[in-house]
Amino acid sequence: MPALYTPQTPARVSATTVRVSLPGGPGVEMAYARRGAGEPMLLLHGVGHHWQAWEPVLTVLAGSYDVIALDLPGFGASRGLPDGVSYAPETMVPLLARACAALGVARPHVAGNSLGGLLALELGLHGHARSVTALAPAGFYTVPERRYAFAVLRGMRAGARALPDPLLGLVARSAAGRTALTGTIYARPGRRSPDAVVAETRALRGAAGFDPVLAQGRRPETRFTQDITGIPVTIAWGDRDRLLLRRQGVRARRTIPGARLVRLRGCGHVPMNDDPAAVARVVTETARSAERKATEAVLS
Repeated sequence: MPALYTPQTPARVSATTVRVSLPGGPGVEMAYARRGAGEPMLLLHGVGHHWQAWEPVLTVLAGSYDVIALDLPGFGASRGLPDGVSYAPETMVPLLARACAALGVARPHVAGNSLGGLLALELGLHGHARSVTALAPAGFYTVPERRYAFAVLRGMRAGARALPDPLLGLVARSAAGRTALTGTIYARPGRRSPDAVVAETRALRGAAGFDPVLAQGRRPETRFTQDITGIPVTIAWGDRDRLLLRRQGVRARRTIPGARLVRLRGCGHVPMNDDPAAVARVVTETARSAERKATEAVLS
């Protein structure tokens, strides 16, 4: 019988925390990793995930930007919101803006995936972003599409909770096992390392914000009733997304006038792992577009 795979914790995934105040209540501690120098850039993950979802592109982005990859409240190493505090965008957007302020950052470029993509768009709408890149943002589904996606997510979480750590390590050891665990969100799950799959499965298992966020998702789908004006907005969708189907990208593009829609060839719902170069290029192009606009405004 083969030896069990023993998960390792590389030093490069270490993070620190920032305490963010809540109006009329206690603060919340949020974990983050910060790398690079330049204009600020905030990276937001999806439901059940953690900041390490961005690890495949962090080094490239940090070559040009001051990059902050954040664990959203109730996910990864960040504490959940206090009882009675909603996970709705009306709470999350000002909370994220205050987190940026606490880190000495004003109006960063924002890139987000899934739930993080929706929050990135909301940050742009409310004037808290220099540019927005939304990778398969949540909120643009029909009722049947939403029910399907939430059922898949709940199934993934149930599977994560059912696997004890020794068995999880054994499953993650093989490409087939990593496909079984993460094939719904990655088009190329075999590319994930065993350590990464173990870590993200644990993150999904322990996510205090999972159920509250999905409860908020039952509200009517997000409709941006005003343009996100003055900043570049890119919506990018993997053509092999099995969770939020790619036709939702067309719907999002129609909902947000002025946004450009980019297809990510061969990518699934979390494209940062499937094609890091393509994702880094799309995020950088969007940010540089904002930088060109700012330069033109100064020169005019």
